[in-house]
Amino acid sequence: MLTELSIRNLAVIEHVHIRFKAGFHVLTGETGAGKSIIIDALTLIVGGRGSSELVRYGADKAEIEAMFDLPASHPVWHTLTELGIESDASEHLIIRREITATGKSSSRINGQLVNMTMLRKTGEWLVNIHGQHEHQSLLHVDEHIHSLDLFGDAEIESAKMTYQASYDQYMKLQKELNDLQETSKQALQMLDLYRFQIEEISSAKLKLGEDETLAEEKRKLANAEKLYQSSSEAYDFLYATNRGLDAAGKAVSRLQDIVQLDPTNLGPILEQAQSAFYQLEDAAYQIRDYRDSIEFNSSRLDFIEQRLDTITSLRRKYGENIKEILSYLEKIKNEVDTIENKDEIIRKLEEKLLLAEKQVGVHALDLSNLRKGIASDLSAQIEHELRDLQMERTQFRVQIAHIIDDRGVEVDGNKVRFNRQGIDQVEFLMAPNPGEPLRGLSKIASGGELSRIMLAMKAIFARIDQIPVLVFDEVDTGVSGRAAQAIAEKMSVLSQSCQVFSITHLPQVASFADVHFYIRKEVDQERTFTRVQDMPDAGRIEELARMLGGVEVTETTLHHAGEMLTMAKNKKARV
Repeated sequence: MLTELSIRNLAVIEHVHIRFKAGFHVLTGETGAGKSIIIDALTLIVGGRGSSELVRYGADKAEIEAMFDLPASHPVWHTLTELGIESDASEHLIIRREITATGKSSSRINGQLVNMTMLRKTGEWLVNIHGQHEHQSLLHVDEHIHSLDLFGDAEIESAKMTYQASYDQYMKLQKELNDLQETSKQALQMLDLYRFQIEEISSAKLKLGEDETLAEEKRKLANAEKLYQSSSEAYDFLYATNRGLDAAGKAVSRLQDIVQLDPTNLGPILEQAQSAFYQLEDAAYQIRDYRDSIEFNSSRLDFIEQRLDTITSLRRKYGENIKEILSYLEKIKNEVDTIENKDEIIRKLEEKLLLAEKQVGVHALDLSNLRKGIASDLSAQIEHELRDLQMERTQFRVQIAHIIDDRGVEVDGNKVRFNRQGIDQVEFLMAPNPGEPLRGLSKIASGGELSRIMLAMKAIFARIDQIPVLVFDEVDTGVSGRAAQAIAEKMSVLSQSCQVFSITHLPQVASFADVHFYIRKEVDQERTFTRVQDMPDAGRIEELARMLGGVEVTETTLHHAGEMLTMAKNKKARV
């Protein structure tokens, strides 16, 4: 859960530090007091877009820091490991975000700098924020299939991965076939060029590393005279009379004559001199052998220069080195083989494509049948949740349909449209009143009904997605009376499985909170400040009375507020 949130210089907030508890939290206050800024701070913490406009006027930067307490089994720890972020599941998870007055942003997780992609991947496991307009996403039919698959969880995921693997293979073969058919004319025009290049490269009979070896040999042949002369002089210096080895040998002989007279001091010197003599002698023999191996071969030098010229010419055309040239040779050989055997290759690709299409159809049907069973279960669970939200006579169905398309894949004897999600078109249907037909949400649902449908779905998905913090930003707008009471009770029950936050103007919702924060705006020395106050029960009664009666709080509204708070506590105690 979220345990602490610190905000500095964000919009009208100069500095607030809030400690949270488990359960249901509400944030109330007058319109414009800054309630949504708290939600904005959480949005930034989980990777939302920031801008310089969010920085408090006159400040250099805005700073937000959040601390989470999560079990070791929570998926976010695995995500952090995959991202290369050091973490310890036995400690708190701390996220810090800064936005400068120039609009630049920086983020840290447990003190380690991360980019926005890493922050968003982490934030997806921590906080789920639902704004007052988000229930409009329920009107987008294209999104319904993702909600159904999320409800299906691992069962759907396994079937979907199997289908997508066959789909990807089918699309790959389709692309290969299309590319071959579309480029065959151009390829025929290139055939003569490819054949010339193959002949040119093949006739050179290149070998890997040949150019380096030839360059080394050329260097020796071109400098043979200098090598011979210098090595001969070196040998002469070592072996000529009264020089080199002769002098060293005489020095060793003299030391041998006197070593017995002072073995302690002369013994080590004699050993060094003898070692040096033998090493010089061995070096002299190697120099002599090297001198004798030097070849004066002008014809060989001419051949090497011609060979290197050939390699250089090929490198200019086909690659930086021999390895690249030979790789290019293999590539154009394959191109020529494909062009010359195009009809046969197309025939084989078409056979593979036909088999792949059948495979896609089988896996698509398996996925579709699985979705139908899960759709029935989801419909039943949503209807159950809606009964708790004062929509007890509402019918809800998840409709799954296939669209006939001659360019699609064959399923049960029909060609149907398909994409990476399968062959299903999923739509949520509703009949709010008995006797009415099921119709799409966009054609029938009011704002209040959409809010309750969304809350019903979140109550279901909260048991699946393991996100510890659920935030509702005025999603109860357009709801009143018994429906507002039902929403409050549902949020309270939901808070038993995750930490729930709600910005609300409804006293029914606020009365069910386990923790109540009052947000107020103050003006001091011509500057505006937002304050966050954790309300005790006495303060809660007064705030509920304000929400019930408006600006003027009377004894009647105070009494009513007290009764409302007592009733909410009793209801929560019975759950």
